[in-house]
Amino acid sequence: MNYPTWDVPLIGSVWVVGAIAIFHVMISHFAVGGGLYLALAERKAVREQRTDWLEVIRKHSKFFLILTGVFGAVSGVGIWFSIGLASPESTSALIHNFVFGWAMEWCFFLVEIATAGVYYYTWHRVDARTHQRLGWIYAISSYGTLVLINGILSFMLTPGDRWLAAAGTGTEPAYFWSAFFNPTFWPSLALRTLVCCSLAGVWALVTASRLEEHLGELKAEVIRWSVRWLIPSFFLMPLAVLWYWSEVPENSRHLIQAGVSTIGSGLFTQVTRATLVTAMTSATILAIAYFLAWRNPRDFHLGHAVAVVFLALAATGSTEHAREMIRKPFTIGQYMYSDGVRRLQVAELNRVGYTTASPWNHSLDVGQLMFRGQCLNCHTLDGYRSIRRLLNGRDRKGIANMLAILHDQPKTSPYKNFMPPLAGTPAEMDALANYLNHLANEQQAVAGVSRGATHP
Repeated sequence: MNYPTWDVPLIGSVWVVGAIAIFHVMISHFAVGGGLYLALAERKAVREQRTDWLEVIRKHSKFFLILTGVFGAVSGVGIWFSIGLASPESTSALIHNFVFGWAMEWCFFLVEIATAGVYYYTWHRVDARTHQRLGWIYAISSYGTLVLINGILSFMLTPGDRWLAAAGTGTEPAYFWSAFFNPTFWPSLALRTLVCCSLAGVWALVTASRLEEHLGELKAEVIRWSVRWLIPSFFLMPLAVLWYWSEVPENSRHLIQAGVSTIGSGLFTQVTRATLVTAMTSATILAIAYFLAWRNPRDFHLGHAVAVVFLALAATGSTEHAREMIRKPFTIGQYMYSDGVRRLQVAELNRVGYTTASPWNHSLDVGQLMFRGQCLNCHTLDGYRSIRRLLNGRDRKGIANMLAILHDQPKTSPYKNFMPPLAGTPAEMDALANYLNHLANEQQAVAGVSRGATHP
């Protein structure tokens, strides 16, 4: 436990990261797909000599620049800030293993953000051919950022056997490309590419829906052209999902299969719920896109477009939630657990102690230090995954028995597929049991007495 812990009441640090990430994905993937949308739309307009289309595209590029250049960039910084606080060990591992990957991504990003501004501000100031080239430079550089980020994110689920064999030896950088082009790289890239194209159509509907009523025919053309970006993606996504599924590790598949097999009795897993939300919202978007946008484009208004955006946000959020959940109990598959402990460290920490080398062990009780280091990453006291609620009804002995199961990780453990092994010596386990008992029973009892005295 080398870093201080970040205690966020009620929602926990995990949902601070999640909320920022979902918002960012909605915009960053639009930044990729929207760049291709602008380049192809301008190409179409120039070939057909449609000055009315060019004016629509110019206005859309302003919306695009503000949304991606301001909100996309700020939320991207927010992700770095929040993951550095919520999971510093995982963030450090990614930086150290992909330092040149991040450097390449930043180079692409600088070209991308600069070109987006130049593209908008050179409308009608440079010749059409030069302006189209600017659009293509943006589209290519933004897709480059997607490719690089996808390699790092897919590595977190499937680092690959070669990299895992070298993990902890100091030779990990020699396996950079093996880790980058990991088993889920290509199916994940296919999925993200389809999402980018879909979001390009979703956000384009926002600006197209605001076209004036007297531009009825033009509005119909632009809306139908935008819908075309949605429909193929939705039909190809199931194939990409099956491809991705074939490369997902067995323990991750179990999280979804367990939920699907128990739907009849209502025992959904969180991954199953998220998957169902994605399917239902995607189907609703497809229905709105066809029945409202495609068949009645002139009557498609801003309210309809905003509804599609919110549905896309729900689909994005549930998909990202499922993607994060199938990594459990790891943040980096088979290498680092969600509490920041490396898999190779567990045996040593059980022998010498989890808290002995911590710089904070003189300022906190051992039990509290164990809780903050190994529980607080995923749990809160009274909010999301509340510790008090999970321990409700357990006495000191029951809590100790549960911690023993988490520590020993027997094959029959109901927690094995979701929670990392609890590392530490018997004395540290005992101190953690005392602290959790204090939280779950003693503090609750004091709070009950206080409420009784105040409200007789």
